[in-house]
Amino acid sequence: QVQLVESGGGLVQAGGSLRLSCAASGSTFSIYAMGWFRQAPGKEREFVAAITWSYANTYYADSVKGRFTISRDNNKNTVYLQMNSLKPEDTAVYYCAARRGSGRYSNPVEYDYWGQGTQVTVSS
Repeated sequence: QVQLVESGGGLVQAGGSLRLSCAASGSTFSIYAMGWFRQAPGKEREFVAAITWSYANTYYADSVKGRFTISRDNNKNTVYLQMNSLKPEDTAVYYCAARRGSGRYSNPVEYDYWGQGTQVTVSS
């Protein structure tokens, strides 16, 4: 089993930046890729970004391309989401997720482990 703990959320004004962190523990050897999803009130959970563990191939939702950067530190078993030029529509609970295999990284159903979420609020 894998445990994921997010941190770094908070309140920021539009145009500002935040960096989210997700620390993985447990059976981290089984992780093939990690991703970030977000869920705003009344909306479905949506894909934000993903990164493969071995070679750091990255994938982004169109809505965050050019603004968000996902990265990972294998030694620390940690994935990061650097969020720049934040917009009010980025406001959501952000969830870190991990999966044991490859596939469609934007599909939350294919992920095996989830963190508890961290709130990101962007004021206008």
